[in-house]
Amino acid sequence: MNKKKIPMIIGLFILTVSLALGVSLISYRQVFKIGASGETSPKDVRVSNISDSSFIISWTTDKATTGAVKYGLKESSLGNIEKEEVEIENFTHLSKLAGLKANTPYFFKVISGGKDYDNNGVLWQVKTGPSLAEPKQNIIVSGNVLTPTGNPAMNAIVYISIGGNLLSTLTSQNGSWLIPISYARSTNLSSYVEINPATTLLEITVQGGQNEIATAQIYPQSANPTPAMILGQVYDFKNNPPSETSDLPGSSLEAPEGKSQQSGFNIPNQIATPSAQSVTLESVDDGEVITTATPEFFGQGPANTNLTITVESDPVTTDGVQIPRSGEWKWTPPQGLSEGSHKITLTWKDAQGITRSLVRSFIVKASEGPAYEATPSATPKVSPTASPSSTPKATMTASPSATLPPVPDSGVLTPTLILSIMGIGVIAFSFLLWKVSES
Repeated sequence: MNKKKIPMIIGLFILTVSLALGVSLISYRQVFKIGASGETSPKDVRVSNISDSSFIISWTTDKATTGAVKYGLKESSLGNIEKEEVEIENFTHLSKLAGLKANTPYFFKVISGGKDYDNNGVLWQVKTGPSLAEPKQNIIVSGNVLTPTGNPAMNAIVYISIGGNLLSTLTSQNGSWLIPISYARSTNLSSYVEINPATTLLEITVQGGQNEIATAQIYPQSANPTPAMILGQVYDFKNNPPSETSDLPGSSLEAPEGKSQQSGFNIPNQIATPSAQSVTLESVDDGEVITTATPEFFGQGPANTNLTITVESDPVTTDGVQIPRSGEWKWTPPQGLSEGSHKITLTWKDAQGITRSLVRSFIVKASEGPAYEATPSATPKVSPTASPSSTPKATMTASPSATLPPVPDSGVLTPTLILSIMGIGVIAFSFLLWKVSES
C-alpha cells in the first residue's frame, strides 16, 4: 500500500519545489530591477523661485546622470523639454523653466536617466504668480560652499527658505553662490516677502548630492557674504555681526539745506582709491554656460557710479546703468541673446577719474524645442513631506519635496510562462502516477 503512494508523494514534492523555484526567480528579477532603477530615479524634487514667468525645478539622484523637465499647459500634452542648467552627469540637478504665462498652472514630469517620473502616478503641478513691479528692497545673500576635504563644492544646490517660499541656485566652479532674496514671494505669490535685515530669519540648505548636506540659520544683514559652509555641517550664524558690503569709506547721503549736493564719497588723501574690484559682476563666471537668452547680470559697486555695459553679440548692445544707493546693480539685455559665445564688458571711472573695466566671456546655450522623447517607463512612488526648510511638499505655490522609491517593471512574462509550463507538466505527471497506483 505504501509503495503505491510513494510516486504521488514524489510528484507533489517536485511540484512544490518547482513553484518555490519559479517564485524565487521572479522575486530575484524584481529586486534587481528595483536596485537598478533606484540609482537614477529623482529624489527630493523641489519647486523654487516662482515668479510670474518662471520657476525652478531641482532634484537629486543616487547615481550621477543627466536629466531634464518635460512640461506643458495640459496633462495630456507635455510638449516642452527644459534641459538642466549644467548638462553633465551629476548627483544634483536644476532646470529653470522660463518664458511662462502669469497666473497659469503648468504640469511637469522629471526625466532622469532617460526615463519619465511623475508624482505617485500624477503629474506635478505648479502655478505661476501674477505680474508684480520690481521689489522696493534690493537684498542679496551670497556665500561659499566647500567639501569636507576643503575643495570647492561645484554644482551644489543652495536653497533659502524665507517667508514660506523657496529660492535656489547652483554653486559655481569655485563653490560660490548668490541669491537676490528680494524677489522671494509670499505663499500666495501675490506680493514680495517683507524682509527685515535684522530679524527675518533665513534657513539655508545646501544639497551636494550623495546625502552631502549643510544647513545654516542667519539674518540677511549678516549674509552677504555668509561664512563658508562645509558639506555635512550644521551652522548657527544668527549671532554673526552685520556684513560689510563695501570696504569704501562711509558716505554722506544728505546735504544741509542751502548747500549743493556733492558726491557721497569723501575719500581722504591717505586712503587708497577704489581699484577695479570696486565694481563686481557676480551673476556669471568667466566661461560659464547659461541656459537663457535673457540673462540678468548683477553685481556691486560704489553708489552713483555710472556703468557702461557692452555685450558683444549680434548685434552689439551698449547700455548705461547708474549704481543705486544700495550699491547693488542689475541689468538685462533689452533683446534676447543668440546662442553661442558672448562677451560682456563693464566700464566705469573710479574716484580719481581713471577708466576701469571688467570683462567676462560666457556661452548662451538656450533651451530649444523637444530634443528627445523619453520612452514610457516605470513610475516611481512618491511620498512628499512638508517642511519649510528641508523637505517642502510639492504644491502649486510652495516648494515640493519628494522621495521617490521606484517600483519594478511590470509585465515580466518569460519566468511566469516557464513556471506555468513546469507546473502543468508536474501536475500531469503526478496525475498519471496516481492513476497507475490506483490500477
